[in-house]
Amino acid sequence: MGMTLAEVIIARHAGRPVAAGEFVEVSVDFVLANDITAPLAIRAFRELGAERVFDPGRVALVLDHFTPCKDVRSAEQCRVVREFARSQGIPHLFGEGRGGIEHVLLPERGLVLPGEIVVGGDSHTCTYGALGAFATGMGSTDIGYAMATGRAWLRVPGTIRVELSGELPHWVTGKDLVLHLIGKVGTSGANWCAFEFGGNVGALPLDDRFTVANMAVEAGATAGLFPPDDEALGYLRNRASRGFEPVYPDPDADYAEVIEVDLGKLRPLVARPHSPASVVPVEELEGIPVDQVVIGGCTNGRWRDLLLAAEVLLGRKVHPGVRCIVIPGSQELHLRAVREGLAEAFLAAGAVLSTPTCGPCLGGHMGVLAAGERCVSTTNRNFRGRMGHPDSEVYLANPAVAAASAVLGRIASPEEL
Repeated sequence: MGMTLAEVIIARHAGRPVAAGEFVEVSVDFVLANDITAPLAIRAFRELGAERVFDPGRVALVLDHFTPCKDVRSAEQCRVVREFARSQGIPHLFGEGRGGIEHVLLPERGLVLPGEIVVGGDSHTCTYGALGAFATGMGSTDIGYAMATGRAWLRVPGTIRVELSGELPHWVTGKDLVLHLIGKVGTSGANWCAFEFGGNVGALPLDDRFTVANMAVEAGATAGLFPPDDEALGYLRNRASRGFEPVYPDPDADYAEVIEVDLGKLRPLVARPHSPASVVPVEELEGIPVDQVVIGGCTNGRWRDLLLAAEVLLGRKVHPGVRCIVIPGSQELHLRAVREGLAEAFLAAGAVLSTPTCGPCLGGHMGVLAAGERCVSTTNRNFRGRMGHPDSEVYLANPAVAAASAVLGRIASPEEL
């Protein structure tokens, strides 16, 4: 029996064939942490007695969660990370004005590549599966060990194959696909598994694949993997920071389950509070008033996301009762939005155009909710209290639905406009 994409990648890094359920030690190709998780990983690194990271060029430290620093505590966190990066000679230190949100930034800089194992101190490290990397989040102690040794342990996941067919209708995106999957299997239905996407993968633009892979963890998945096709390899052609070898699943791979999805039958979906699995068509929620809309983040802060939001907002105004915050995922995307007119469309509509930051997604800053307030957000989690007060509500949606809701002051489909 052949191996799945996850198994093929892990086997190469373990130096032997592997099977689902095994615990293995593997070499890692890249390690990352952010301003929340890096200080803890640095402490673990030092407690190991380590003096030097295994390879400074294969470690990235991204200051994105509470930056620009919102208070003294966050400033101290960032100081610890900056000092460690300088002392270790780590070239990939990213902060305000020089980077962006980690899971948008690292693919953009060609630092995470097909066929690799990437471990990160953030649960949404699985984003890089869109490029055919086995990427997964780990605790800060594991990240400290990986920084010191270039190695990590893994439980080889079973694989749920998602077979895609059809084409995406207008206003339907990868966000709707992944919400559909989470709604189908639940928030723990893919525990100790990886999603592997096959079939008509080319029907999903690469930006949408990043969104899907990003939210694989919301179904409990260890990773969300797409085989790298011509679009993914073309994206990396002038970005890749080192050589790489794409790998693919064996034709006779053994899957724990196969789920078939006709993209043409999907509609814009919304996840209600307080679970990404509480998914319904947007039409079922139309009329619910909202106080805030957030467009961006590591889930939907890429160029296609900004284009969809601008298409809805262009020539229209944000409802006077709504705060609309637009957050490009990186400095490069922010600059492109300025140069190509999207920034003007957002600002003319009455939206806030933010520097790249995770800020409101985790209730950190730049959009914290008060008691009783509702937010439509393109981010990845809507747990109770996720974006502020425990009595606030977060509805997850794609960028077009979010923008339409900002204009109409209530949850709405872009088709209404």
